[in-house]
Amino acid sequence: MSRSAAPSGNFSASAPCPPDFNLAAHVLAPALEHPDKPALELVGAARPLMLDFGTLRGEVRRCAARLRAAGLSPGARLLMRMDNCIQFPIVFLGAVWAGILPVPTSAQLTVPEITAMTEELKPQAMVLSRGVARPEQQIGTVLSPAQATSGPAPESGALPPHPGAPERPAYVIFTSGTSGRARGVVHAHRAVWARRMMWRDWYDLRPDDRLLHAGAFNWTFTLGTGLLDPWAAGATALIPAPGTDAAELGPLLARHRASLFAAAPGVFRRMLRAGLPPLPRLRHALSAGEKLPETIARRWREATQTDIHEAYGMSECSTFVSSCPRRPAPPGTVGYPQDGRRVAVLRDGRPVGPGIAGTIAVASDDPGLMLHYLDAPEEAPARSGREWFETGDSGRFDETGALCVLGRNDDMLNAGGFRVSPVEVENALSDFPGLTACAAVEVRVRPDTGLIALCYTSEHPLEEAALRAHAEARLARYKQPRLYRRLESLPLSANGKIDRRRLRGLEWSLSTPPSPAAPPLRNRGRESGKAAGKNGSRCRKEP
Repeated sequence: MSRSAAPSGNFSASAPCPPDFNLAAHVLAPALEHPDKPALELVGAARPLMLDFGTLRGEVRRCAARLRAAGLSPGARLLMRMDNCIQFPIVFLGAVWAGILPVPTSAQLTVPEITAMTEELKPQAMVLSRGVARPEQQIGTVLSPAQATSGPAPESGALPPHPGAPERPAYVIFTSGTSGRARGVVHAHRAVWARRMMWRDWYDLRPDDRLLHAGAFNWTFTLGTGLLDPWAAGATALIPAPGTDAAELGPLLARHRASLFAAAPGVFRRMLRAGLPPLPRLRHALSAGEKLPETIARRWREATQTDIHEAYGMSECSTFVSSCPRRPAPPGTVGYPQDGRRVAVLRDGRPVGPGIAGTIAVASDDPGLMLHYLDAPEEAPARSGREWFETGDSGRFDETGALCVLGRNDDMLNAGGFRVSPVEVENALSDFPGLTACAAVEVRVRPDTGLIALCYTSEHPLEEAALRAHAEARLARYKQPRLYRRLESLPLSANGKIDRRRLRGLEWSLSTPPSPAAPPLRNRGRESGKAAGKNGSRCRKEP
């Protein structure tokens, strides 16, 4: 079956995008009516910083002129190797304003990783922060963040926004690589217009909101939910200063009167562990990027008297299924398709009914769906002739039309011929006392023997017999992990997703003894749960 909904009342999120459209100009349109209103506040820094909408728009226009003066023409690719500095959104929007394609990448990527991406991207220029790994390739123009955003303005002055059709390319992002390898995704200018479907059906976003996002700017969850959407709606974005720990976020929410808070599940876990002050201004919180464990949602509700509303999406289409205050998600589900979206669960390419598991898919004509993969226009969903674009994730609808996400198809576990969702196993074990994060994987202990294993983190060693008893009380026997291993941290990709391939690559055997403290796997990116914006659970690509 497929699920879709039409907008109701005066909500016009699915209205057609204007024919002459620039993403950056749309995002900064509130500056024309409210130039003095705060657009961005850097919180938790020794020297707090505030940019109003008028100043932000002016900085973006001047940045666009500087990029053009540096020799970049419309359509040129600009690799962004930047840390979480205030110049990041100015460079991103400045490039889009000028018709240049910005490509934000994680500052945590290693030299080999960014070199491989650069080989595919072939950028004409790069903005490089000090201390961030640079690719091995020679790139024609290399600017520092300061050179791109400050200094003498070009003689041409500020540029008008580069005009054109909403279907033309606006920016490129790379997938998290959970499907096998990271791929460049080309998004159109219309992508930001389509994001308005999230405003009511996930955020409940209002112009007077003050939204604090805990993630890094390069992550599309942060870039979209933390900056672009609040600004397009005329709201204020609150960004934690670089180096802010998750334990500091609760006091920052209270001190800066945040009405909305967005983060990955691992951040919520760390905040709850540190304790939270009263948050009387907070309406609710938002979660994406990984599956939100129900235990965290319950503990957050008890601590703050507010809900966490979860969303599901992918790099190719951002989020299109979500919970929201007017339509909360039933237990065990992530929520409902947003108004204006068409979503289906497919088997053999055809929609199936409630209760039947299959591949989650979004309509190929969804306005938020990518144009195509980088340098692969033949893979454009709109040209495929297919009604549905498949996500690679498994799920099922319940009788109310809410979606239960079971995990990536290639992450599904096989236990004696039965397919088992790793999310189901992780949810069953996540509330075990002392366990801080976990990931279920299928491992080969012999050429002909595969078993379900659970890797987990905890502050102190846990009794394996107690873990097994906990699993036995909550899971059918064929779903129960047969192997347990404690790690100091779960390995994460540069985008903060659990790297299950590395867990499967550990040495496993039927005689593997429980480890009191197995050595950590060296992460290519961030360590689980160590800092704000770092994930600790599991789901799918970022929105």
